[in-house]
Amino acid sequence: MTAPADQGPAPRVAPDRLATWCGWVMVGVAGLTPLMAWLGPLGFAALVALAGLLCLPALRLREPEAPLAIILLFGLAWAALSTLWTFHPAQSLEDSVALKLAAQLPLYYAAWCGARRADPGLAALALRVLAWGLAAYGGLLLVEALTNGGVYQALRNLMNDPIRPDLGRKNLAQGAFVLALLWPVAAVAGARAGAPRWLGGLMVLGTVVLAQRFLSDAPVLAVALALAAGGAVWIWPRSAPKALAIVAALLMLVMPVLILLVRLGGFGANLPVSWEQRMGYWAFAIARISEHPWRGWGLDASRAFSPSIQLHPHNGALQIWLELGAIGAVLAALTWAFLFRRLVREDRTLLTAASAGSASVYLFFGFVSFGVWQEWWLALAALVAVIVALAETAPKTA
Repeated sequence: MTAPADQGPAPRVAPDRLATWCGWVMVGVAGLTPLMAWLGPLGFAALVALAGLLCLPALRLREPEAPLAIILLFGLAWAALSTLWTFHPAQSLEDSVALKLAAQLPLYYAAWCGARRADPGLAALALRVLAWGLAAYGGLLLVEALTNGGVYQALRNLMNDPIRPDLGRKNLAQGAFVLALLWPVAAVAGARAGAPRWLGGLMVLGTVVLAQRFLSDAPVLAVALALAAGGAVWIWPRSAPKALAIVAALLMLVMPVLILLVRLGGFGANLPVSWEQRMGYWAFAIARISEHPWRGWGLDASRAFSPSIQLHPHNGALQIWLELGAIGAVLAALTWAFLFRRLVREDRTLLTAASAGSASVYLFFGFVSFGVWQEWWLALAALVAVIVALAETAPKTA
């Protein structure tokens, strides 16, 4: 048998410039994420939008994502239509929530597409940078907790922008919410890319200690919830995501009835001031929902009910019911059902479990803390998806 004739040197493979470009964009996002969490979480909206803008050439709609895209587009159309009767019309284009949502949807999706398109080596680098950065941020939160926000205060003074100690603690507590959301996917994805596993422990420790020190119980509960939801998906990779999908959808649909039953049962009495205030918002929102249950009061109408509701009801499901009615609630329920249903697997994977943990935390915070349309909060949902996409793109080293 003769050896094959020499065919000459193999043809050069052209570099995938788009993959390299998207990869470096993701490295930049990973490096800026801890700084944003510490110094200005509101900046996440600009960060993720910029990443999406830079990754627009990678924008592709695949068949598996088509159902979610259809649901979100219907939701966007219904939200825009509701501005015809909203009780809080936008005073300018800059204030238009509908226009912001119309820009966020394609940009945040493009950021996720960019993570899928990224060069695998750069995707792994981005995940390691993110894991180390958030672990360092967790360590910084420990220092902030022990010094009562001393580092943050000193930095603001150095920038000639002093801040009251109570407002500084409030800002730091907001950063703890960010870390409580991101740590499951950041720690697991970072470990898959070669970062030490113990980095996740530092993220958790910083979140819990600072939240307890500054009397913010939601991040502490969120860490426990992430472990519970992630553990369930790890143990039952086929059935647990389906159960989470059903629970999330039902909570979106029956939240007004659930809150009403809680109040009628007397469970809302003798609560801490912050929770008592929330219960007051929720009771007022339920009364208004009953007046326009199908169409709602219109996009961003929650702001029209001050002082009975300050900015939003601090319950995402009630806000959607209040502003977009039953139609909006059904679309939100379908969105969450689709997202959790996509996590069904035949085999156990830590990344899937971590994804369920972060998704559950986002849902929980939406029920007790943040407004549905807050740009930075929507951007963090996209950032979770970006991290998961990077983990699926990067070569698995651990």
